[in-house]
Amino acid sequence: MIKSPTLTFDARAELLADALDKNSLPDVARALDRLSVAETMEQLERLNSIDRALAFRTLPKGRALEVFERLDALLQADLVAGLQDAQVAEVFAGLSPDDRVALLDELPASVAKRLLLGLSDKDRALTNTVLGYPQGAVGRYMSPQFVTARPWFTAAQTMARVRAQLDDAESIYTIPVVDEGRRLVGVVSLRDVLRAAESDPVASLMKDPLSAPATLDAEEAARYCADAKVLVLPIVDAETRLVGILTVDDALGILEDAESEDAARAGGAEPLRRPYLATPVRSIVRARVVWLLVLALGATLTVQVMGALAEQVVLSLFIPLLIGTGGNTGNQAATTITRALALGDVRPRDVFKVLARELRVGAWLGILLGGLGFVLASILFTVPLGLVIGLTLLGVCTMAAGVGGLMPLLGKALKVDPAVFSNPFISTFVDATGLIIYFLIASSVLGL
Repeated sequence: MIKSPTLTFDARAELLADALDKNSLPDVARALDRLSVAETMEQLERLNSIDRALAFRTLPKGRALEVFERLDALLQADLVAGLQDAQVAEVFAGLSPDDRVALLDELPASVAKRLLLGLSDKDRALTNTVLGYPQGAVGRYMSPQFVTARPWFTAAQTMARVRAQLDDAESIYTIPVVDEGRRLVGVVSLRDVLRAAESDPVASLMKDPLSAPATLDAEEAARYCADAKVLVLPIVDAETRLVGILTVDDALGILEDAESEDAARAGGAEPLRRPYLATPVRSIVRARVVWLLVLALGATLTVQVMGALAEQVVLSLFIPLLIGTGGNTGNQAATTITRALALGDVRPRDVFKVLARELRVGAWLGILLGGLGFVLASILFTVPLGLVIGLTLLGVCTMAAGVGGLMPLLGKALKVDPAVFSNPFISTFVDATGLIIYFLIASSVLGL
């Protein structure tokens, strides 16, 4: 492939856009020929569905499969709708079983069934193995194509088996070792096999295996794989029989998707699941409107309480300070606990420990900030007003930290993504509750 060193990525994008505007397939092919596989994928992600299908048709067969494999499943589904049946079947057959399943999950049932029927018996059986596990389970992301060894194999026999399966195996760098019943008994690295004498038995080279059950949540398994720093995590069934492997690149992909989803929900939106420029406007609207409606309804209580406080001009001056402090305190606690849940540092059963700790943290923050607020308000206004501000900050910080720490744990216990109980929801709840606390303290101290 010839790549022009003088053209920037944006300049190449302009060439592709001009060729598509002219509807000139030769020019489109030449524009894409200047790009690497990664750059081609980036350019396709920026196009609408019609232009994307048109550009993809101009790619050579081998490069088309490479690009298709690296696209998100939703973009793959969009492309399938715009390609001819023969080309779709060819590309689909070239995917690995786990990638096929990800694509099938995004396709209409009739299309998925037609594509499955077009596979060879071997490929269909491998794909059905992955399809048999529930969505969200790591079995849905594993590869059923792997090399195994037996404890009594010699290093030479193991290397012969690796060479025989080079073209089919997902990974060869970590080799699971199984017994006669396909139960996982160890793992051996390719490096150790190459270093050993040809007659050395695998039993003397293998190590105790790490593994995950096929029904385990995919994010938990991916986190385990990443934390253990292994290239391959064997996946087993309920009887510890080896059924697949999770490679580190697939694990990182799962974690990246989970982080993107959490980041979107922490900002009060649903994840787009497509690159931004490839996402239809209606999908972006749908992703944002739900939480905006929830927050708008929740804010009505805030408006009512603020109306009562606004009658006292001096009290209304401190509203931004109080709701801002409470919201930030709750968000800090929620972010910390959500992260701790993701890393496995806490579990839903630790709810009382977390609540007690966050209430203490909130109380200390309230004492520090409330003390400062008392001094400043007393100097600038009156001591009773300073007392109101100080006590309110103490109450708001304690309440906000407790609620912020509790919400992610509640979400996890209810088997809902903790990020759903996200910062905007907590901010709205804390704003309303904080203003009620402010109103009650002001009424009691100032006799309103």
